[in-house]
Amino acid sequence: MKKGILLLALTSMIFSCNKKSEGDQNTEVETEQVSEKNNQPETEKKFNIEDIAFSNASIGDFPFFTLPQGLTQQNKPLEKKFDVCYFPIDGIMTPFEGRLYKANITSKPGEEFSQRYFEKSLEDYLTSVGAVKVFDGKISSEEYDRYNKQDPNKGDEGDIGYADEQIKFYIIRTKDKGNIYVQFSANNAAGKLNILQEEAFKQTITKVTADEIAKDLAEKGKSILYINFDVDKSTILPDGKEIVKEIAVALKENSSLKIAIEGHTDNSGNAAHNKKLSDDRAKAVLSALTTQGIDQSRLSAKGFGAERPLVPNDSESNKAKNRRVELVKIK
Repeated sequence: MKKGILLLALTSMIFSCNKKSEGDQNTEVETEQVSEKNNQPETEKKFNIEDIAFSNASIGDFPFFTLPQGLTQQNKPLEKKFDVCYFPIDGIMTPFEGRLYKANITSKPGEEFSQRYFEKSLEDYLTSVGAVKVFDGKISSEEYDRYNKQDPNKGDEGDIGYADEQIKFYIIRTKDKGNIYVQFSANNAAGKLNILQEEAFKQTITKVTADEIAKDLAEKGKSILYINFDVDKSTILPDGKEIVKEIAVALKENSSLKIAIEGHTDNSGNAAHNKKLSDDRAKAVLSALTTQGIDQSRLSAKGFGAERPLVPNDSESNKAKNRRVELVKIK
């Protein structure tokens, strides 16, 4: 009897131990599952400018702040009323358009450039006016290879966005001046600074009409036109042909009007070549007008190359103004 009771107790203990062992294993499995879940990386939140609060600080006018005391622009900065600049959003160089300032920054004569002074000056000031840092790091070599040829200002003044470059990028979001993007980089020798005030592109090209051409000829004695030709050729492009049609209409509406067609270029390249090119282009316009039914006796054509610039040829925008065709009223 005692043996039976002892056997029964022993069996009960073994069964109890087995159940406890299974329970421990289940607890360990559950613990491992919770641990794995906790160790899984959270999905990185993508940049959204709406998450940046508006700044109520007074930030002044473009480019919004001066350089730190003792520092200056190394050369003439790149300043454009409208252009594109690339900024690192989530490590991807992303284009934004608007008014642009880009400069290389150095110390004034007699001063030593300090990377720490440059960076801290900018960071403290930007933070004080409500700017938010959205990137502080380097882009990958693959990212540089992907975007660099898309940037029209690559290699120009203040160019930022190289694979080995530590870039600090801030955004100031305002209700009255829009979004302001500021990025800078530095080493112990010099710094670079980019500021862009984001703006939508505004189309300023309007169609040249016969009425406008006739009005200019009557009031000013000349009409300045920008007729597009094939590069380094006298072939009139389709949009240029539309302007020629309007010239023809103006001439047909005033049968007594006679004009001299003058071709002009900027000063890039060989002067003799430019003069011949401008002469060929003026004659191409004359030829196109005759095919529109205008008697050649009412027309003359001559090229002047870069001899008569409208403005100094000291910038690309000015050179574009000098590449023109003028219609001059013959009295």
